[in-house]
Amino acid sequence: MPELPEAEVVTRQIRARLLGARLTEVWIGREDIVREGYAAASWYRGATLQSVNRYGKSVALAFVNSHDCRYVVAELGMTGLLLFPSVQVKHPQHVHVRLLFEGGCEPELRYWNPRRFGRLSFLDKAGLDQYCTRRFGLDPLSASQQDVLKLLRERRGRLKALLMHQQAIAGIGNIYANEILFRAGLHPNSQVSRLSASKADRLHAIMRAVLDEAIRHGGSSVRDFFAPDGTEGQYKRQHLVYGKAGQPCPNRCGGVIQRLRGERSSYFCPRCQPVRRKR
Repeated sequence: MPELPEAEVVTRQIRARLLGARLTEVWIGREDIVREGYAAASWYRGATLQSVNRYGKSVALAFVNSHDCRYVVAELGMTGLLLFPSVQVKHPQHVHVRLLFEGGCEPELRYWNPRRFGRLSFLDKAGLDQYCTRRFGLDPLSASQQDVLKLLRERRGRLKALLMHQQAIAGIGNIYANEILFRAGLHPNSQVSRLSASKADRLHAIMRAVLDEAIRHGGSSVRDFFAPDGTEGQYKRQHLVYGKAGQPCPNRCGGVIQRLRGERSSYFCPRCQPVRRKR
């Protein structure tokens, strides 16, 4: 499932190749792929792509037309991809939306989503604000140490669950939650309320470092992710614990990576990430 680094890679590629291009046509293959604003799709014809930004795991394309601004927001979901037309997909019938452009480096941007857990929305500024408020908490790439510490002080429960709670911290999923917690030396079931300020600061620093590194490597193509130009993310080669149950701990502590089954599987080293009962 694409997470924050993958969505950021998508955002940057679209920005580099289509910013300033004019949208000439919006083709929608099935109405139910649009979460909001289906009737407004015709407004975008003739509009210019002004900016491309990431919100959590979603990508928002801002278009301007006659002094007005509206947005196409793409949720990547489990299997959603935004692709340039040069990329050949296995099942082209799952290309549900096509945005045709002129004046950019690419003639088209396609939304391919076979499982359809993600959707597209056509929103005005108020609609985008509501969408983001409803769905997304802190952005881990811009949140300060104090932002993260405040969040941890206000919450209860398991740490990994909090990292993956999109209305608390937006963009982190199972892959990066595992990698962040291992590097921070924190057990997935650590209680949020028991984290010291120093551990919270370390978590903040490592969270940012892991996500930045993943973006530099193009994200993680574990199953279905491809960037818009068809390239695979190479950060999977840097994974230390995700999917590595039964392998020796990369810290060479003598421990073995274990898999903790639950709603989403957790991978951790019991020696490097012990459950701590006290602060």
